[in-house]
Amino acid sequence: MIDFYQIRSPLAAASDGHMTRFINELGRELGEELRRVELEEYLRDDFALLYVASGGSEGYFLEVFDRLKERKCFILTSGESNSLAASMEILSFLKKHGGSGQILHGDTAALAGKIRALRNASRAASSLRGKKLGCIGEPSSWLIASDYDAAAVEKKLGLGFVRIPMEELLAEIALAKYEDNEYTEMFKKAPFAPEETEKALQICGAFKRLVDRYGLCGVSVRCFDLLDTVHSTGCLGLSVLNSLGIWGGCEGDMPALLSMAVLGSITGEDLFMCNPSRFDTKEGCATFAHCTLPVTMPDRFCLNTHFESGIGVAVQGSFDEGPCTLFKCSGDLSRHFAAEARILETPFSEMLCRTQVRLALNDFSYFLTDPIGNHHILCKGSHAEEIEAFFELLGEKA
Repeated sequence: MIDFYQIRSPLAAASDGHMTRFINELGRELGEELRRVELEEYLRDDFALLYVASGGSEGYFLEVFDRLKERKCFILTSGESNSLAASMEILSFLKKHGGSGQILHGDTAALAGKIRALRNASRAASSLRGKKLGCIGEPSSWLIASDYDAAAVEKKLGLGFVRIPMEELLAEIALAKYEDNEYTEMFKKAPFAPEETEKALQICGAFKRLVDRYGLCGVSVRCFDLLDTVHSTGCLGLSVLNSLGIWGGCEGDMPALLSMAVLGSITGEDLFMCNPSRFDTKEGCATFAHCTLPVTMPDRFCLNTHFESGIGVAVQGSFDEGPCTLFKCSGDLSRHFAAEARILETPFSEMLCRTQVRLALNDFSYFLTDPIGNHHILCKGSHAEEIEAFFELLGEKA
């Protein structure tokens, strides 16, 4: 059910039948009821529509403007009774006086798709409010462009950040214990050196205890520090976290972790944090790779060593052909990139990270001229419209 607050001129009484037909038709296209509510209920809703039902509504909008100016107004308008003209006047006034909004108008099917995307974006933003992301250790030294602005993210999303010393993780790893679940059992059954798998799962147990201790919805780890200290990697542990629905990222890359939180909350899909390794501009293909991903995401997987070090345990996944989406946002949410692509195959080269995905991409200009760092987030399915709706709702400034 989606709520709307209606304003209209009393002179538009003859158009009552059209207004009802428009709302009913849109509801059928949405597959759910559009419910008319009074102003107080509209203001309490995280997401609701402002239906400008006729021309001559501008004065009635002024009467409630002081109550509306603090929220983004999604102005629903039909093609009848001068509804669109009145909506344009209202939106101009709203923006002139410090408010924000946009007009929702057009073909009913497209309009329903836009409303669904905006409602989903509102739910995603609400789901992140009050949650926390953690960074264990400092970001890796090579992430020279991957900083974040905790205050900006807190203001826009209500999402907080927690810093956890690397020493605290190492103390947890030294306990050499973990709780079994379906994913740890799956990894223990996979063909690989059992002593290495056991060590990697002990690291996983340490991750999970810190996540629980600090009440985190996601965590990124300065994982390369584990190579010299415990002679293993965090790849398997991060895979388990992601499979459990806890966003887990590598290298202390907080913009990448923030991107995982945003994309995961929008789509509900499993996520692969990866970086571009090769572009074939002639064929229109790109290869993305990394050493960890949720074991629930690939169509097949096996275990391998970590690429750069040749030690530890990494997840090597394979994907069937199908649609996917690439995403990244900056650490202050002021920029984002979203592109739909297609998974073509999952090749394997010893010279790249263990999970390698070859994608069909039409345009490489973003990556080659103005990228947001190196790590990007991949999920299955086509979600660009939902992502754009999220940032419209957030009020992103170019």
